[in-house]
Amino acid sequence: MPYARANHLRAVTQLLNTVLPFLLLMAVLTYGARIHSWLTLPLVPPAVFLLVRLFAIQHDCGHGSFFASRFANDLLGRAIGLVTLTPYAFWRGSHAVHHASSGNLDRRGTGDITMLTVREYQALSPLRRLLYRAYRHPLVLFGLGPLYLFVVKNRIPIANPFRHWKSWSSILGTNAALAAIVVLMVLTAGTRAFVLTYLPVILLAASIGIWLFYIQHQFEHAYWASAPDWDFHEAALQGSSFYDLPVVLHWLTGYIGFHHIHHICTKIPNYRLRDCFTQNPEFRDAARRLTLFDSLKCLRLALWDEERQRLVSFRSCANSIASVRVSGPFDTPASFGIAITASAVQQLTKINLPK
Repeated sequence: MPYARANHLRAVTQLLNTVLPFLLLMAVLTYGARIHSWLTLPLVPPAVFLLVRLFAIQHDCGHGSFFASRFANDLLGRAIGLVTLTPYAFWRGSHAVHHASSGNLDRRGTGDITMLTVREYQALSPLRRLLYRAYRHPLVLFGLGPLYLFVVKNRIPIANPFRHWKSWSSILGTNAALAAIVVLMVLTAGTRAFVLTYLPVILLAASIGIWLFYIQHQFEHAYWASAPDWDFHEAALQGSSFYDLPVVLHWLTGYIGFHHIHHICTKIPNYRLRDCFTQNPEFRDAARRLTLFDSLKCLRLALWDEERQRLVSFRSCANSIASVRVSGPFDTPASFGIAITASAVQQLTKINLPK
């Protein structure tokens, strides 16, 4: 595919027009926090979106597409990971699993948002249904979720340290570097500046990032199939949305709205996705197009109806057929697991999904 090659000039240009304004805005916000922080509030949204764009660059580095050199990709990816609070190597591994299993009902649980089928939900006890409904609530997914993911989950290695030593070194190495950066920032700029600038920016950017990830695969006419019927290309084209955003938002989000093309070929860098879309009618015709208004309607969708082959709401599920019991272990409460309470998480881990 001619688009699946890096262009160093475009890559460096994108890096500079993202990093430089982001650093400038953060410097102004940090200085303003020490005097009159409310005067700098209008600068928060552009800083947030530039951080989202930085994560999009890190995302490309994880796929080895931003630069031609793997060393350069990994070096930049690790550096940006210190800004986005993301252990680069650990995230890259789980994200690769997401791409290899997206839309596969039998391989849920790694690098995705927890989603149950109608039958699985109906088979739950009332308490577990309540916990799942709480987990799927927007305030939890996009409010508590980012806080848990970036502040807790990404900081604690839980895999076997002997079998997954790279993940451990990625997480612990990132933690050590972050601790040094935070101490340096507090000593130079003060605690007030850190709390009133960096923390709000990173958490708001994380919420937007999770929203983008959500809307890329959680829409009504998405694609989900059991392993024997699962098809990679159908999952990419039908199970990944084309988020038709205004031009400015496409730029700020690193063109990740062309997500169906990204899932077809992860080696296409983000700065070539739009070209690929406009120059290839088949990608326009096959796209599951969502506008900003369409995406808001997806908030109510929470369950995959295997009979109707679409994502449905809890209200729709209430009118479906009687419960059917299912069994089988499920590894994690969610890739963006939400710590509603300690007991709630403990209950969520008992939700059974088939392997």
